Amino acid sequence: MRAILVDDEKLALDYLKALIKKISAIEVIETCNNAIVAKEVIVQQEVDVVFLDITLPGKDGMQLAKEILQEKPELSIVFVTAHDSYAVKAYELNALDYLLKPIKIDRLKLTVERLKKKANLKLNNNMATNSELLRINVLGSFSFELDGGEREIILWRTKKTQELFLYLLFNRNQLVRKSTLIELLWPDIELGKANALLYTTVYNVRKNISMYKNHFMLLQSTLEGYVLDTENVVLDVDEWREKVSELPKLIESTVNQYEEAMNLYTGAYLQDYDYLWTEGERYKYEQQWLAVALQIAAFYVKQGKIKEAKQWYTRICADAPLVEEAYFALMKIFAAEKDHVSVHRQYQILENVLHEELDVAPSDEVQKWYLHWCTSTNDRNLQNAPQR
Repeated sequence: MRAILVDDEKLALDYLKALIKKISAIEVIETCNNAIVAKEVIVQQEVDVVFLDITLPGKDGMQLAKEILQEKPELSIVFVTAHDSYAVKAYELNALDYLLKPIKIDRLKLTVERLKKKANLKLNNNMATNSELLRINVLGSFSFELDGGEREIILWRTKKTQELFLYLLFNRNQLVRKSTLIELLWPDIELGKANALLYTTVYNVRKNISMYKNHFMLLQSTLEGYVLDTENVVLDVDEWREKVSELPKLIESTVNQYEEAMNLYTGAYLQDYDYLWTEGERYKYEQQWLAVALQIAAFYVKQGKIKEAKQWYTRICADAPLVEEAYFALMKIFAAEKDHVSVHRQYQILENVLHEELDVAPSDEVQKWYLHWCTSTNDRNLQNAPQR
């Protein structure tokens, strides 16, 4: 592997170069003590890894790393610093490792092992066929799916093993501290025992995902945390969000694109699990889905495609039963069709759902409309209408 070292201190450069020379796996092809020169050299050279000091004059190593990775996203970055306060930011940039000065040879060997693993993983993925793309389904039921194959339900060794994997997957390619994981999984357990449980559970995760070794690498950081690196992995939720974000203006010629994008949403985020940390994500995706679904339904009404509009509003009532707007829209559609029974049914369903779930009545607007409709149609079920 070819390496470039960047540090404004000559002694630090010489020391690191001497250490690396003792490890035959890495060849130092250049050393730089200036961020501007370093960027130019790194972009132009064939290089596998950059050992980068964070506290550089003029431009800090974090900013330099961002700029380099924009040019060479596959490049491995190893940050080198005398301070541990930059650790989280470093891993947010997907740094491969974070070395504290003074660097010890044994610690450097661990970094080299990670570089080797990443290189082997990249080689395996380059040799892989398209069928080796791993799709992870987190919308609806959680499952794995090799491209072109059947869904696979993983039998996790314990429930905690599954939750740990899912949380690391949620924070993939980022450092997650041990303290965060312990607070998440064993908040009421004595620290020593909790650390032992975490160690065992991490081991179980590694065993469970070993059959997908071309796609996952679970790294332990010396900074008290773990990083789940993913390669050749796609999540269905990311596919869906990307499709939705790329939707053009909703017109007759694009409505099919909207339908296709929404068909990718196969259920709530990790719907079978009640992890507290999933609630925010689940709500966010549900609101995204709801906004587009209401947009499609209203578009069909405007276009006079009532059958399609009813299908979408009915789907909204089923998947988001507290959204009054969908029931109200159906009531108006049924009223226009003079389907009195369905108007009453929709109002009663709405009334029951709101009472059971929130202990509230339909809004004044809906009640007023329903009362006016009952009166104007001289409907014999007027006695069931709300009294004003």
